[in-house]
Amino acid sequence: MPTSLPEPAASDPARTPAATVASSVYKRLRDDLLNGGIEPGVKLRIEAICERYAAGNTPVREALSRLAAEGLVERHDQRGFTAASLNLDELEALTRTRADIDVMALKDAMAHPSTQWEEQIVLALHRLSRTPRSAQDDAYVPNREWERLHREFHRSLIANCRSRWLRQFSEELADQAYRYRQCSIRNAYGVRDVHAEHAAVAQAVLAGDVERAVSLLTRHYWQTAEFIQAVAGGEKGAV
Repeated sequence: MPTSLPEPAASDPARTPAATVASSVYKRLRDDLLNGGIEPGVKLRIEAICERYAAGNTPVREALSRLAAEGLVERHDQRGFTAASLNLDELEALTRTRADIDVMALKDAMAHPSTQWEEQIVLALHRLSRTPRSAQDDAYVPNREWERLHREFHRSLIANCRSRWLRQFSEELADQAYRYRQCSIRNAYGVRDVHAEHAAVAQAVLAGDVERAVSLLTRHYWQTAEFIQAVAGGEKGAV
């Protein structure tokens, strides 16, 4: 298991209110946890984080507590914090829960269609299709813009859902799923036609075919889980 943080990143010196500093540390640390800047299982030493983000002890502890509440950080009695580990058993539960929540949200959105919502889906898919998955042509290098547009596309599918709770839960589950997805991208890249999967879901939604849309979206999520399991050798436990 990794035992230390990467080298501290440079950040702005600051005479800033504590609440602002805590918010900044929270956002930057959260981004690093989600995007792989800090690997799962790494011990999050308070002193190292203070140095990395040029912040004091109090705002760092506040940020870690918020992230622990979100499940991105694990708190250990008398042993501090670690970046949340990845576990195949939890992945299955996460995938099932995410599929259930997004299916409920999608069904509600499709039951109350609007021209604006349909145009949002078409535009989100178009923008995503025109953005390369990798930042390089000859090897996979994460493209942050593709990731941003990918999230926007999935948001667009349920944007017309009337329940803000379902939309909020969907966002939280998508964050957790994103961490796991980083484990499979290199293996799936060039093998899996993700654009075709997205286009098929969008087409079913726009056609008002609820059964097909639900089936395709659910399959889309489980395919990701299957790739992650393949990377881990299909064994239960930590990824």
